[in-house]
Amino acid sequence: MFEKILIANRGEIAVRIMRTCKKMGIKTVAIYSEADTNSLHVREADEAVYIGPSPSIKSYLNIDNIMSAITATGAQAVHPGYGFLSENAEFARRLEAAGVTLIGPSSESIKKMGDKIESKKIAEIAGVNKVPGTLDVIKTDDEARKVVEQIGYPVMIKAAAGGGGKGMRVARNDKELVDGLKSSASEATSSFKDGRVFIERFFDNPRHIEIQVLADKQGNTLWLGERECSIQRRHQKVIEEAPSPFLDEKTRRMMGEQAVALAKAVGYYSAGTIEFIVDSEKNFYFLEMNTRLQVEHRVTELVTGIDLVEQMIRIAYGEALAFTQKDVKIHGWAMEARIYAEDPKRGFLPSTGRITRYSEPEFMEHVLIDTGIYEGGEVSMFYDPMVAKVCSSGETREAAIATMKEALAAYIIEGISHNGSFLEAILGHPRFASGDISTSFIEQEYPGGFIGAELNSDTTKIFLGVGTSLFLRDAERAAKISGQLPGRERAIGARWVVNVDGEDFPVYVRHDQDEGYFITHNRRLISVKTAWQLGGRLFQGTVNGKHASVQLKPLEEGYLLTYAGSDITVKVRTPRVAELAQHMPKPQNRNRKDELKAPIAGLIVALKVKEGQMVKAGQELIVIEAMKMENVIYAEVDTTVKKVCVADKDSVSVDQVLIQFAA
Repeated sequence: MFEKILIANRGEIAVRIMRTCKKMGIKTVAIYSEADTNSLHVREADEAVYIGPSPSIKSYLNIDNIMSAITATGAQAVHPGYGFLSENAEFARRLEAAGVTLIGPSSESIKKMGDKIESKKIAEIAGVNKVPGTLDVIKTDDEARKVVEQIGYPVMIKAAAGGGGKGMRVARNDKELVDGLKSSASEATSSFKDGRVFIERFFDNPRHIEIQVLADKQGNTLWLGERECSIQRRHQKVIEEAPSPFLDEKTRRMMGEQAVALAKAVGYYSAGTIEFIVDSEKNFYFLEMNTRLQVEHRVTELVTGIDLVEQMIRIAYGEALAFTQKDVKIHGWAMEARIYAEDPKRGFLPSTGRITRYSEPEFMEHVLIDTGIYEGGEVSMFYDPMVAKVCSSGETREAAIATMKEALAAYIIEGISHNGSFLEAILGHPRFASGDISTSFIEQEYPGGFIGAELNSDTTKIFLGVGTSLFLRDAERAAKISGQLPGRERAIGARWVVNVDGEDFPVYVRHDQDEGYFITHNRRLISVKTAWQLGGRLFQGTVNGKHASVQLKPLEEGYLLTYAGSDITVKVRTPRVAELAQHMPKPQNRNRKDELKAPIAGLIVALKVKEGQMVKAGQELIVIEAMKMENVIYAEVDTTVKKVCVADKDSVSVDQVLIQFAA
């Protein structure tokens, strides 16, 4: 077996690979850029080698520097993880030439399947169902229009060397087609150094279902069930599960057999994934093959009991698979939720900064977390926004969802904005619970973006009960401190007004002898029991007998509570103070409309306006690249550009003035 493996990646996947290597007794080498000097994957490795400046093109995509690191450390094999060079045929060839084993497929398989156009041609020959569209590279607007004339709108513009949702745009008319070609090519060039794009039919409400394959160098090829990856935003997967709640056994088997046929057609070995689009009638069409480990591989591991990273290492070493297709069994259900460093309430803009508080759920069975962050660590603008994966498992889909919701509720990440509440809202959505999902789910259910899950009677009771309990614990402490002086004891009243998200709830409170409170509102009782102590950022207890984990942040008045996809401010006041608060002036919105400030840290990749230009509401002003994604900033109102304060290729920080407008 290999004695030393270099992981040509960073973050959570590098850490995940290292842990399997340690289990197998294999030493690991990390590589890191300037931005990742103090990263978790560097700390976890047996050795670490600096490979260049922060931009990935100068570090994690720099083949020469990585080859030098391999030579310097004597690593016998390289695991590329996913992203970066994981599907780069040149990198695979360089390793082969140097006598270093790639823990993945051959360079020839990567070349054939990594090119989305070439892979579709091979799939067609192998008898795999394919999506209507062109198998030619689109170079001009006219060529694109000719394809659309044949297959009709809507269409998907895709990067030929793409992956991870990069370089993909949907076009429903000629303008979107022309604009999409430019932006797809630009993003693809930035992410993969390959700007080729092609066009295929876009299905409005399909499911995205993929088959995991595993093959050794002796010609044994298996499929390990499917994963449903339909919950997506901007073509980035958000929640995945195994198995799919949609497939029947016949369709599942047909997809698996076609996946195996394709893998055999290219002489594939290692772990790989064949992705399909599936319509409402269970017709399925080949999208692409990923010649690498997938982000969502954990859900397959949880339902099969097979460590895919270990199998990849053993296959790369030359071992044959120790099991057959008949041995592959699916047990129970598994979910994966991706934690992205982004702000759902600000249009999902990327969020960077230092992690000021980090705490994983404690003592939870059937929960697995992969992450590359830690308290005090930094989330950089230079890399993908995914910072963690939370996985859950259970005997049923309902059990896996319930466990996931509880895990997300108890997972504390502060210092950056993230999508944890958004994930909780999706998991709690009735349509998701029923399995009625598609790749359009987020677009359909959150058309105006995400501002928080709607409060219902149950969640309101929890916010009311928890907020009151937190306030009373604090008040009791203050009373005890005052009571240390004779004659200065403070009495705590029983009548309060609890303001939940702007709405007042008069309550009567009395103590429960078992670490809690009985709270009465409109003759309805809310019983709260908890062992929460002052200073804790996670309330855990029961509200009316139901377990609840609620994250909290103290405010100048009250608390910001996070639960079930909602971030709600709760304030507890005396009846008199609540009455006076009704007459207080509302805070004014002081955001200046005469200037545009950077909503994120990033790199200016396009200036769409110039000084003196008149712009209309909705017009593109500037494009900022952050975390490998291009973010377009639009004009909010009709106005005139007074001054452009930045230049193309400038790096900008949050709240930096980009453009000034005429008053």
